[in-house]
Amino acid sequence: MKHANHIDRLEIRLAGEGGQGMILAGIILAEAAAVYDNKTAVQTQSYGPEARGGASKAEVIISNGEIDFPEIIAADVLVAMSQEACDKYSPGLKDDGLLIVDSEKVGRVTYPNNVRVPITRNAKETTGRAITANIYVLGLLTKITAAVSLPAIEKAVSARAPKGTQELNLAALKAGYSFEHLA
Repeated sequence: MKHANHIDRLEIRLAGEGGQGMILAGIILAEAAAVYDNKTAVQTQSYGPEARGGASKAEVIISNGEIDFPEIIAADVLVAMSQEACDKYSPGLKDDGLLIVDSEKVGRVTYPNNVRVPITRNAKETTGRAITANIYVLGLLTKITAAVSLPAIEKAVSARAPKGTQELNLAALKAGYSFEHLA
């Protein structure tokens, strides 16, 4: 995977079930890029038929230059937090893209270049709360892709975290960033 500093456009899709926080993760990632790293970023989102439990996705495009088409053509990276998300969106990955899945929620993966991480379990072990899995994902993405800098994502997480939860969310972010077993 090429680091974002060396490419013109990086397309990231974050997908899962409603309530997992993938929309918020997309917003935070785009803000980290645009506000704190001075890159160009576009973020879009869509929800399934139900607010909680239905499929949801956030798409973020990050570029060092102008973004002339604001929709994902073929994703460089897909984070799938549910089996439905993996099945639905992995065909939309580039041939040399990267699929990151929550290994405890996604059992069947057909895309060859994939990383399986027990995202929700690791987030819960770190913070005591499974809901911080979306922030853990941001740490993983930052480490793997270098789409944004660590200081930028830390600032964006701090700015968006509900009052009183900044330390908890930053702990999840740092745990994702420091996760080593990427196999």
